[in-house]
Amino acid sequence: MSGARPVGLEAEIIAWMGGRTERTIDTACAHVFLGAEAAFKIKRHVDLGYADFSTPAKRLWALDRELAFNQTAAPDIYRAVRPITREADGSLALAGRGETVEYALEMRRFDEREVLSAKPESVDGNMAEVLGRAIAGFHAAAPPRPEGGLSALAFTVGSNAQLLRETCPGLDQARVEHMTALTEAELERQRPLLAARTVAGFARRCHGDLHLGNILMEAGRPVLFDCIEFNDLLSDLDVQYDLAFLLMDLDFRGRRDAAVRALSGYLDEAARSFPAGLREGLAALPLMLSVRAGVRAHVSAHSGELADAAAYVEAAIAHLSPSPPVLAAVGGLSGSGKSTFARAVAPGLGGSPGAVILRTDEIRKRLMNVAPTEILPSSSYSAEFDIRTYDTLLDDARALLRAGRAVLLDATFIDPVLRARAEALAAECGVAFRPAWLDAPLEVLEARVAGRTGDASDATVAVLRDQVARLRPVAWRKADATIPAEAAVRAWLG
Repeated sequence: MSGARPVGLEAEIIAWMGGRTERTIDTACAHVFLGAEAAFKIKRHVDLGYADFSTPAKRLWALDRELAFNQTAAPDIYRAVRPITREADGSLALAGRGETVEYALEMRRFDEREVLSAKPESVDGNMAEVLGRAIAGFHAAAPPRPEGGLSALAFTVGSNAQLLRETCPGLDQARVEHMTALTEAELERQRPLLAARTVAGFARRCHGDLHLGNILMEAGRPVLFDCIEFNDLLSDLDVQYDLAFLLMDLDFRGRRDAAVRALSGYLDEAARSFPAGLREGLAALPLMLSVRAGVRAHVSAHSGELADAAAYVEAAIAHLSPSPPVLAAVGGLSGSGKSTFARAVAPGLGGSPGAVILRTDEIRKRLMNVAPTEILPSSSYSAEFDIRTYDTLLDDARALLRAGRAVLLDATFIDPVLRARAEALAAECGVAFRPAWLDAPLEVLEARVAGRTGDASDATVAVLRDQVARLRPVAWRKADATIPAEAAVRAWLG
């Protein structure tokens, strides 16, 4: 159990609720009681500094906010705040006739096995894409919080330092101090950018605790639950800092592949709603990843998980020394497997979680303001619109590269002028250029294109044959598109 042992009324309620339910989960802030159909949460009777539940009024305030905040993202889970009452015979009751002595938040019981922290290996590419886009939609609908953003991040930097110094004696304090110094220096370096993002509207009322343990998959869609409600400095955030918790968590679990897919999907979806400056903000992503790792370090230490806490400290340090950005480009005819190849390459390029993937197929749909998988009419593939699509591709890449983020361009690149423009962009931004051209026999490409469904690409066999007619010799390094992507990537890298 986390924290001091409960006494008095709190201990009595825990015993009573525990006798009515199947299992109890204790966290730093709450006790959760799992029944057959419902779950109940009561706040601990504690003041943790960043969260104060020391009085009944403060606990009720927190539960009311928790209900209101979480009904936005998970309305089917969060039901009501119920009084716990002292009956005439001295017993306790849920919403009885006696005096109210405590409050509990009632929730629908869900299958804990479907929470992503229980099965991180299940977060495949498609799920990560859906998750990134869902979070972008959640952020777009969230109310602006102009008092948050920078101030909230600065608060957490200070809070991490204090908690790791004062309450985590089992950690290597020299490493803690090194992490703290790096984080504070990077915060000062990024302060102008973060302040500008707050003014521009990127500070919103966010989830606040968006790691895999607070994401449930039901009916094929992600449900974000257990938003932070007890401290506005932990929930009124820069949206990118909110996303950073998920990215850091996936990276820590060895799932950079899923993290970079979620980030790429998030950016494409968010670009439909958020103002200019979305991609420029990625200059602060290493800081945000580091701060999130610092949060998990003191939470793990507080729970007695010192090995995990130490690993999070090291992760926080590593995030502040990212690999330099690079511009990669994957070209090839329709059906050559460019997107599969790109997704296999991206996690190994640049800083965590890897290179942002920019697909012309997705950019075209974004410019048309339709869903990524909606089929467009042939008129959307005019020469004029092709130019607009590639211009946007390269503009987006330029902004990301200047923010220090590696980029991977996923496009046919049949036109040699467009290939030259990509190479020139790398030179302009002073980064290495890594091109790949995927090769496969025409009959293989035709079979793949004919059988493709549920993808952003609208290419048909007729489109493919037109590409073949227009293609001229390509000098980019070839990759074999007939073998599994991982093997093709290894050969290309070698």
